Amino acid sequence: MKKNNIIKFLALSLATVTLASCDEYLDKLPDDRTELNTELKITQLLVSAYPTCNNKLISEFMTDNVLDNGRAYNAPVIIEDLYKMVDTSEEGNDTPYYIWNGYYSSVATVNQALDAVMAMGNPASLQGDVAEAKLIRAYSMFNLATVFCMAWNESKADEYLGLPYPLEPEQDINTHYERGTLRQLYAAINKDIEEALPYIAEAAEKYKRPKYHFNVRAAYAFAAQFNLYYQKWDKAAEYASMALGADPTAVMRNYEPYRELGSQDFFNLWIRSTEDANIMMMATYSNAPRYMSGTYRYAHNTSVTQYETYWVAGPWGSGSDKNSIIYANKMYGNNQVVMYPTFFENFEYTDKVAGIGYPHAVYPAFTGDLTILDRAEAYIHMRQFDRAMNDINTWIATHCKDKYEDGELKCAAPKPLTVAEVDTFICRLDYAKRVPEGQRDRSIRKHMYPQGFTIDAEGSDQECLLQFLLHLRRLESVRYGHRFYDLKRYGIEFAHPISFEDPIVFITGDLRGAVQLPNTVIAAGLEPNPRMTAEEIKAYIEKTKYNYEPEPNDEDDENKD
Repeated sequence: MKKNNIIKFLALSLATVTLASCDEYLDKLPDDRTELNTELKITQLLVSAYPTCNNKLISEFMTDNVLDNGRAYNAPVIIEDLYKMVDTSEEGNDTPYYIWNGYYSSVATVNQALDAVMAMGNPASLQGDVAEAKLIRAYSMFNLATVFCMAWNESKADEYLGLPYPLEPEQDINTHYERGTLRQLYAAINKDIEEALPYIAEAAEKYKRPKYHFNVRAAYAFAAQFNLYYQKWDKAAEYASMALGADPTAVMRNYEPYRELGSQDFFNLWIRSTEDANIMMMATYSNAPRYMSGTYRYAHNTSVTQYETYWVAGPWGSGSDKNSIIYANKMYGNNQVVMYPTFFENFEYTDKVAGIGYPHAVYPAFTGDLTILDRAEAYIHMRQFDRAMNDINTWIATHCKDKYEDGELKCAAPKPLTVAEVDTFICRLDYAKRVPEGQRDRSIRKHMYPQGFTIDAEGSDQECLLQFLLHLRRLESVRYGHRFYDLKRYGIEFAHPISFEDPIVFITGDLRGAVQLPNTVIAAGLEPNPRMTAEEIKAYIEKTKYNYEPEPNDEDDENKD
């Protein structure tokens, strides 16, 4: 493996660690921490270690949540590149360059703090700080992995590229790094998480606003999500249970106060740290909310809304009218951009007269509503279908409510579903075509070719439950990018249509699922992510049918007619 000098992109000197302006949402950090010689200064430094970037823009615009509205509209270059799945050279907010530097800066700050702890003799009184630091490092590296690496695949983990995982501050400008393998990367993330969990409770007690730090619930919610992606189903379920507690509804969103609110008030309530469902909050510099709301060329539009997300028929109803699910009646925008008001921009003016400042995106990094779906997915893989249905029904019950009009019941919230009822609902649906020829070719049911794990045959209890579960998570996380990770993990194929051009098709195991490293990082010597050629992708598409099964092999007599 080639060694690489990428000091420019991984190092962050202690002297240049500054307090992000979004720290109005965090605990205040004093300016006298140049010399880390007290426990208080280390604790305070960790406030600035949390990443101030996010990967929502990259993840969301590469999913099937977004379609082309036509050439009558324009899009920023970064959005055009992401939608067309081409390697971008853009370097502004939310680009691969930006999040690479942002997350690695977080890691560098953590390493400075940990180094200071060791210099002080690793006192027991700082065990909580060490645990928090390791979780921040693991979280930043996990976010980098979900973007720049392929999905975890046990059979290919030694083949797929990982990322450098710095464990100490850089002392030499000639420090070299290696990408290593995906197995090494996931093992390093897992090690940090496992070492941190027993001590995280001690850290959470120190902060006035624990929701902006790795509190106990947040630590276990993160551990659950990581282990779900790591395909450690039993650990994912165990950790999710630790995050959710005995009564999951206690950390799930109570939608009653939301139902009569307009979009801005809805959002303001959504991101409150006092909201029980918000297990951990993140405050970042980001243009993502602005691009998602104001880019008309490529967007979550009425076609996606009607045929794949919020208004598609479900056990709770359909459309915007006869529908008992909260989302259906909280859609804002127009035909080109349809949005659920959970991810808006918070703009910080540095000069109101000149109209300049910094765009922020504040959002819940972990919620009870997503964590219970993580646990349900783990249960399905463990074949504990009754437990999975309990979690699914809990999610439905908190999101759906009888809908009345003029005193008459217009749409009833669904009663608790059984496995058989989910099977019936899913099996009535056609599978979506990889490249839809019309809107009727769209569907929430999509062929799945899992990466590194297996599921039962199409139409089985397990397959139907997973189809339903992935749809729930898709509804829960539009604009937050989680769909991109599910598409990668389950090998789901889809197309991005482009007006007057051939569609861009994302195939099972598509190497574009690992976003290309920034040009400057590659120029510094770090190995780029491999790519299939356009001809190879086209040959694959031509070789496979709409149900994506490979054409019969001439050497396989059993497949011959």
